[in-house]
Amino acid sequence: MSGRVAIVGAGPGDPELLTLKGRRLLEEADIVIHDRLVAPEIVAFARTAERIDAGKLPGASATAQEEINALLVRHAREGKRVVRLKGGDPMVFGRTSSELEALVVAGISFEIVPGITSAIAAPAYAGIPVTDRRLASAVAFVTATQEDGTTNALDWVALARMPTLVVLMGAARVDRVTRALLDEGVDTARPVAAIEWGTTGRQRVVRSTLGTLARDVREAGLGAPLVMVIGDVAALADRYAWFRP
Repeated sequence: MSGRVAIVGAGPGDPELLTLKGRRLLEEADIVIHDRLVAPEIVAFARTAERIDAGKLPGASATAQEEINALLVRHAREGKRVVRLKGGDPMVFGRTSSELEALVVAGISFEIVPGITSAIAAPAYAGIPVTDRRLASAVAFVTATQEDGTTNALDWVALARMPTLVVLMGAARVDRVTRALLDEGVDTARPVAAIEWGTTGRQRVVRSTLGTLARDVREAGLGAPLVMVIGDVAALADRYAWFRP
């Protein structure tokens, strides 16, 4: 009999932000295939499962997506309860569609368990609301890393008009992101915050402006995982700061 696959969002990093359903599925799992950035405390909930680290290290060789797809299908066909544990929310820049396509083609049953995305949680832990009725009635979420490895596919003309822009996976492309927005006429003094390892004990926040962000991030030595918040709401970080790693 065929097993079942659960695509589970692990949340942004803080283990306490995992959903109750996600924890239950981990405790019941036979196989857990998890990403690199998932907190070890979350993976540990799978006490009786075989655990497979399918993390993708930036700029290094790692488990190919096709191999992950094949693992999901093979273990499910063996009748096992499989959890594919992905950081944040699996449907937000999680490359989940490839895995879902493989399961659909193979006729494998699956369910999707949302998680808290770092696009909202990291700013919240930095005291930044991504929307605010005084400052921003809309927000756009983008990934700085496109399939071709560039930022060229993004519509910077449209993004430059957004009250709030949240950029994920941009640690190596801070210069490109800021330059693209400046080239579209965004004010150099626009408030910006860069959040490294948001919601975790390693969280660091750099408050800056669009014109100086690249320099400030470089001087602070911030790296991946990094969330950037660009817009007037970023200036609220000082007023609403509450998290003390």
